[in-house]
This record gives sequence, structure tokens and C-alpha cells, in this order.
Amino acid sequence: MLADRELQEAVVRFVRAFGLHQPDQTPCGQPIPVSEAHALGELARAGALRQSDLTHRLRLEKSSTSRLVTQLINRGWAERTPAPDDGRGVLVRLTPQGLTAAERLAEARAQRFAGVMNRVPESERADVLRALTILTEAMDEP
Repeated sequence: MLADRELQEAVVRFVRAFGLHQPDQTPCGQPIPVSEAHALGELARAGALRQSDLTHRLRLEKSSTSRLVTQLINRGWAERTPAPDDGRGVLVRLTPQGLTAAERLAEARAQRFAGVMNRVPESERADVLRALTILTEAMDEP
């Protein structure tokens, strides 16, 4: 029971220290919602995705992803296009402005993570990465 409470407190401290509790700004200081930043990253990596695939990758509800895509479209960062292999299917892809925003976010994220990792003693960096992997895998289990 004590370990459970310690984990909870450690995660809460991490969320706050990293800025994940600020919904309208990314932890790397970019003035957009974290969910939009994640969507930009996924779409930049994939080129184009079905909205259902984006939902799965972001671990969001279908309606949340639909609103998120609409927000990206309203910003001029994304567009819906017909899927070439399915007459009723729709793909979401970034516009040139969306690609620019995604690149800006990727640069800011790289700088932020490099700064954080540089403050972790070199002898402990592999342990930090392994601990995060273990924690993520534990959360993925049903």
C-alpha cells in the first residue's frame, strides 16, 4: 500500500514538474493544447491517417478525436481528404501550415528533452528510460 501511494505522489510531482497539468500549453512551452501537439506529431510522422487510427494512437474517445481534428482544421493545420482505397473513407493530413507547426513543436520538444536528460546523471539515464518503459507497459496492461 505504501508503494502505491509513493507511486501516486511521484507521478503527480512529475506531471506538475513537467507541466502536463497545463492544458493550453505544451511542456516544451508552446502555446497550444497538449492534445493538439500530440495529434500534430502523429500526423507528421504518418503523413495521413484515418481518424479512427488517430483515435487509437492518441488513446482518446472517438468524439474527442473528432473535436480535435476540427480544431486543427479551424487553425488551418489539417484537412480531411477522401481515402484513395475507400470511397466512404476519410484521411486526416496536415496542411503546409500544420507541417510547419509540427516542425516547430518537434524542435521545442527536442530542446526540452535534451535539457532534462542533460540534468540526469549520465550513469542513471538508462535506468530512467527503462523505468519509464516499465511504467508505460504496466499501464498498457488490461
